[in-house]
Amino acid sequence: MDVRKELVTRFFRYAAIESQSNGRSPSLPSSPGQAALAALLADEMRALGVDDVHVDDHAIVTGVKRGNRPHAPSVGFIAHLDTVDVGLSPYVRPQILQFEGRDLCLNAAEDVWLRVDEHPDLLRWLGEDIIVGDGTSVLGADNKAAIAAIMTLLARLDRQDGHGDVFVAFVPDEEIGLRGARALELERFACDFAYTIDCCELGEVVLETFNAASCEVVFTGVSAHPMSAKGTLVNPLLMAIDFIAGFDRSDTPECTAGREGFYWFKDLVANDTEARLTALIRDFDTDGFDRRKRRIADMAERTRAQYPSGAIRYEIIDSYRNISEHLSDDRAIALLFQAMDALGIEKNLIPMRGGTDGAVLSARGLSTPNFFTGAYNFHSRYEFLPVPAFESSFEVALKICQLAAAS
Repeated sequence: MDVRKELVTRFFRYAAIESQSNGRSPSLPSSPGQAALAALLADEMRALGVDDVHVDDHAIVTGVKRGNRPHAPSVGFIAHLDTVDVGLSPYVRPQILQFEGRDLCLNAAEDVWLRVDEHPDLLRWLGEDIIVGDGTSVLGADNKAAIAAIMTLLARLDRQDGHGDVFVAFVPDEEIGLRGARALELERFACDFAYTIDCCELGEVVLETFNAASCEVVFTGVSAHPMSAKGTLVNPLLMAIDFIAGFDRSDTPECTAGREGFYWFKDLVANDTEARLTALIRDFDTDGFDRRKRRIADMAERTRAQYPSGAIRYEIIDSYRNISEHLSDDRAIALLFQAMDALGIEKNLIPMRGGTDGAVLSARGLSTPNFFTGAYNFHSRYEFLPVPAFESSFEVALKICQLAAAS
């Protein structure tokens, strides 16, 4: 089987397992499908001769492909098991369509189309095979394209002249706070440095991410019957709305780009006595990040003064820090750049307006930059994966192993 066919076959097999994470669940993993996928991958790794394959109680899979270059640095690759929940179906039905310059019909029954004028990046892939979903779900190339690339790498390392030790980890619940990377036992992922392969189009490299925090603000009001409400009733829903109104409307994800930070008010649940507001705080700059957190506190005090009979409490929890602060092993970046140069892939360094498991691992002392899967429009029903870009992601991983063996 050639590489391209193996990549596609593996992707379809892994995509068929429903592994959408559940942000409402406190367990790790947050969904049973992730454990099912972990078990499948562990069995496949053992069949490929991977040593020390281990699946822990959190569905974290680790293993190492031992090499014959004892002086080479050991390299790690990590991908996440979960797909994102954006309110679409958890079941992915991938298909391959050839792009011939015209709109692609994803689902005739539902009249869902991937239109060129809305997604002009398609034009880069004229005449090529493209993997898409059926328009009812995300495709899940974020991150099953990476899983397929890593598993194909493990299957083909023995064909190389030589390689050092290659560690692999698959972790759950990246999409809901990088939970799996926090629980990963680094003793089982004992490489010198590692790479996440996650999202992003051909050539994209992530050496910079947001600083991130989540916030919950709880507004407690005073319930009263309308016949006697004047001067007594305190509506917690209006407290929350006034709190939100105190922030700049342009300081939101839909109004920012590049290195601009934002507040994202994600969810509001209210009844007569209480309203719970959840928000995300993002900023590339550490000082700006701290200012944003202080702004939450200031607005809570202002709203409390506006509603003296009510009460407000809030909690801010740091999610991850900018990965650029912790990429301490220069070899990881140097090998990645050398691999891309050797393959003729133009590097596109982007400030990631999000986070990767690498941000957590780098902060834990394991330098873990990120490179592309080759996919576009992740977290969308219009997600698509050009097969040549998918293959290039695998080729970068393989070339890193080859260059590490020769170093």
